[in-house]
Amino acid sequence: MAAPDPLSASMIDLHQLQLEDALALLQHGSQTPLPETTDAQAYLQSIINQLCDLSLKDPLTGLANRRHFQKVLGREIEVVTRSGEPALLLMLDIDHFKKVNDTYGHPAGDAVLRTVAQTLANCVRPMDTVARFGGEEFVIILPSCQGLYGHQVAERIRESVSAMNVTVSVGVSIRVTISIGGAYAPRWVRSTSELWLDRADIELYRAKSEGRDRVCIEPQPILAVSAEEKNLLFGTLSLGDPSWIESMANDMSVVSSGSAIHRVN
Repeated sequence: MAAPDPLSASMIDLHQLQLEDALALLQHGSQTPLPETTDAQAYLQSIINQLCDLSLKDPLTGLANRRHFQKVLGREIEVVTRSGEPALLLMLDIDHFKKVNDTYGHPAGDAVLRTVAQTLANCVRPMDTVARFGGEEFVIILPSCQGLYGHQVAERIRESVSAMNVTVSVGVSIRVTISIGGAYAPRWVRSTSELWLDRADIELYRAKSEGRDRVCIEPQPILAVSAEEKNLLFGTLSLGDPSWIESMANDMSVVSSGSAIHRVN
């Protein structure tokens, strides 16, 4: 029995909308099939939803694209500003990627990008955002990330990438490495996406200049606020509940430990 044609039984004539290109795009880029329904409005809404989803993805790697990343980055800055939750931004660059393209061709470079992207996605939590920033550069936003966890994730990514074998042609496999720089968002301070990116980029440059295939992350800032300052910050919000202020004070007094750089020979 043939599937119902949602274009036939409706007051909306979808044929007039010239959806052929949109359907072709979804056929090649979306993992979710369109619903089998005679409800034209539901069918059209599904097309719109899937096109919106595709607009947030990098077509080569399937990761979030730069536009979606910028949106999430701005939202995370707002969260850190309001809650003081630590958040780490990682910038990652495939080492000597131009040499891969020059030696094996651009299809080989694409294979490396796809494999690295999948490896990055497998190394993080569902709540984290992994995106292709451009070319051979990737970015990862790690919300609710204390210092030690951030270093662990970055090192796991670096080791996982260096252990990959990427097949670039019949009988030919290559290995690549990745350099990683990271910076924490300033807590309780309204910063900007540009400043946060610049600080992570400085650490990435340091990782590459010191030999590549390594992780360089800013030390997580030590937050020290006096009891009087905490009362000024939160007293008007506590609604007469001193325990609320104390709980916030305890949270803000946590000092994270960890070295600034992990060097790997």
